[in-house]
Amino acid sequence: MRDVLDDVYRRWQAGETVGLGTVVATFSSAPRAPGASMMVAPDGTVVGSVSGGCVEGAVYELANEVVAERKPVLQRYGVSDDDAFAVGLTCGGIIDIYVEPVDRESMPELERVVESVRSGEPVAVVTIVEHETPGLVGEHMIVWPDRVEGSLGSSRMDDAVADDARGLLATGRTGTLHYGPDGQRRGEGMAVFVNSFEPPPRLLVFGAIDFAAAMARMGAYLGYQVTVCDARPVFATSSRFPDAHEVVVDWPHRYLKAEAEAGRIDARTAIAVLTHDPKFDVPLLEVALRLDVGYVGAMGSRKTHDDRFARLREAGITEAELERLSSPIGLDLGARTPEETAVSIAAEIIALRWSGTGRRLAALTGRIHS
Repeated sequence: MRDVLDDVYRRWQAGETVGLGTVVATFSSAPRAPGASMMVAPDGTVVGSVSGGCVEGAVYELANEVVAERKPVLQRYGVSDDDAFAVGLTCGGIIDIYVEPVDRESMPELERVVESVRSGEPVAVVTIVEHETPGLVGEHMIVWPDRVEGSLGSSRMDDAVADDARGLLATGRTGTLHYGPDGQRRGEGMAVFVNSFEPPPRLLVFGAIDFAAAMARMGAYLGYQVTVCDARPVFATSSRFPDAHEVVVDWPHRYLKAEAEAGRIDARTAIAVLTHDPKFDVPLLEVALRLDVGYVGAMGSRKTHDDRFARLREAGITEAELERLSSPIGLDLGARTPEETAVSIAAEIIALRWSGTGRRLAALTGRIHS
């Protein structure tokens, strides 16, 4: 829902009712992950996507029906049959899409959700998408790390779901949970969708060079909160890195250590060390390789790589820690320019995040989306 949240909120503020379709579960090779949403406005405007084009037309019609009847629907779409015009996924997957009317009456808490998302406060929207008592379908509960707003129907239900939703929120995961009709963890009869809105992941780029400018632009495009850090104030300026959310003048290792101690580094954080200068990158990598982060990469030639590894071993970095370092940084794309190199680095970050091989899909068999 994050990709359509601002559009939904503008309609909500205007007193309009929109139809919102959200992917709540996927099976096999589904094109969009849980949480992907599509909004259908009263004037026919469509924002977002739930399947990359496979079932958008059907969801559009269903959203209009849901708004007219004010009755949410959980709809499954599967593999296309022999009829070329059949509603289905030509990729061979199956997706469950929950379509609901959204306005001030159905979701009065939306404003608090938007405020939290915009301020970077973690928040999850919990919705009953399936229940043996139809009247409970569509009930919402908003869950923050320290509080809850709304109710799903009973205190037992609320306590169980809020606890599990916080677990998903803490790891930035979105998904469907199943319970008994009153929130029993070992039961059937109720399905709730937890849509997590955690702060965007961070990309820390060290080294105020032209490659860093391209990497900042690429990171911002991919949805990262980008920080560029360099100890040299003449180079670390906002004018040189207009796409970075933050430009910091500090010694890289000192800045990273302070951010980690302040709790602003997590398992989704990506670190790109582009300094290729031992006095900067060795102390920095000593800190980085001992943190629980998603990616650590360092730029440099093969000669620089060998020298860097020798210095890190002398500094006490273990072989297991060295295995976490992507050096030389990036995938083999034949990149030459700073922009091409940024694509190479971003591709490696994406591949590691989703366990991709980095090979050409045309040369592989099996599922495209893991």
